[in-house]
Formats: sequence, C-alpha cells, structure tokens
Amino acid sequence: MSLQQLEQVRDQLGGQLSSASPDLQKMGQLLVQAKFQMIEFETFTPTVGKTKTLGTTEINILTTARDILEIGAYYSVRIKDIASFERYISQLNSYYHDLLCFREFLPPSQQMYPLLGLNLLRLLSQNKLSEFHTTLESIDLNQLQTNPYIKQAVDLEQFLMEGSYNKVWNAKSIVKGEEFMFFYDILMNTTRHEIASCSERAYEYLPLNDACTLLFLKNIEELLTFANERGWKLNPAEQRVYFVAEDDSIVEIPQEQTITRTLGYAKELERIV
Repeated sequence: MSLQQLEQVRDQLGGQLSSASPDLQKMGQLLVQAKFQMIEFETFTPTVGKTKTLGTTEINILTTARDILEIGAYYSVRIKDIASFERYISQLNSYYHDLLCFREFLPPSQQMYPLLGLNLLRLLSQNKLSEFHTTLESIDLNQLQTNPYIKQAVDLEQFLMEGSYNKVWNAKSIVKGEEFMFFYDILMNTTRHEIASCSERAYEYLPLNDACTLLFLKNIEELLTFANERGWKLNPAEQRVYFVAEDDSIVEIPQEQTITRTLGYAKELERIV
C-alpha cells in the first residue's frame, strides 16, 4: 500500500465516522488494513528518527497515520470497546506528547483536545483519579479552563470531589457527542452506586419518590431495576424501598468464653507479678 492508498483508507474511515449510519463492520476491516501499512511505515508506534528534519512525504505519512489512529479511537467508543480506546489513546500520546521535535513539522490536530477530554472522562468514569491527574499534568495549563473538552472533565471531577452530584447530573445538558455521552453514562452509573452505598449506611428505608430523586432515576421502573442490582426490597404498599445491609450476618461475640479467658489472663499476670 502506498501513501496515496493509505490516505484513501483514511478518507473512507472519515466518511464512515461522519455518516449518520456508519458501517462499523467495514470500519473495523479498514482499520485492520491500515494498521498493517502503518507498521510498514513505522508510524503505528513512531519513534524519533536520526534527523530532526522531515520531508513532505514523511510529514504526510505521519499526519495520515495520526488521523487514522484518531478515527480508530472514536470507532472503539462506537463499538463500546473501552480497552481498544485505551490502546488508541496510548498510541496517540506518541504524537501528542512524546514526539516533541515533530511538532514544528506536523500540522495541529483538530481532534487532539476532544480526544484528550474524552480520555479524561473515561478515567473519571472508571474512578481512576490518580491517572486522571497524571494525564492533566501533560496538558497545557491554558487549556484546563479555556478548552471546552478539557474544562468539561475538570469541572466534573471538581463536582465529584465536592460531592455535588446534582451538578454532575445537570452537566448532562452540556455533554455533546455520542462518544462523550457513552462515558458520561458510565460516570453517572458509577456516581449512582456511590450514592447508593452512602444511603445504605445512612437510612433504613426511603420513600420511593425520594429514592428516585436521590439516585437521579426517572421512574419507579428504573428504581426497581436498580434495586434488584443492589439487593434492595421495594414495598409498593408502603411506597418505600428498604435497604439491605451489605453484610446481614451478625457476628456474635462469645461473651462467657471471652470473660473466662480475660479472668484467666488476669490471674496468670497476678501470679507472675
């Protein structure tokens, strides 16, 4: 495959990604095809070459490879393959961060910050806060509050740290794009289970409507599904949901045996003294 053919594959992938009904199976086949050629071009996991200058052909190859990896990252989210998305982001980091001497040659990527923001949202949804902050350190400080994709993730993390779960829920109106909504929904589910764990410790039961509001659930049917996951008991007659403790077993302390042993230890200590 020549550079021209690789560019044609890139254009086909881009057309599918922007389509209202993309053929995901075809995209997968095109990505496999492109990866083989990228390996031949040594652009799949590029390294800094012996020279610090790049010719036009090299620039075009690297730019095309970067475009394909970015499309692959979006494709991975479309097919709900988070592990694949992580791999694409890892490969793209070579273009975004590692190849510093190439920045003066390669044109800026329009998808860099959207994908970095998407990855930050992925880390939040998986509760990987240490990796989240490590990733933030590699991003230009000016982008943290000015770039909408990065700021969105930064704000959500701040809301979570504050315990302002209602703000996390309300942020749904500003989350745009199929890929972002995928990770936002995971984040919201993670948050919902965190609220549920706190509720189990704080209350014996809650009215059904209050439980729906607290957990950001739309109706009783959604609450019933969630309650089944948590092992809760719904009582329609009382209009309550009863929380079941994570560990219902009561550990009985053998009082008589403990007292006997304690007295024995005391007698032995008195005898020794």
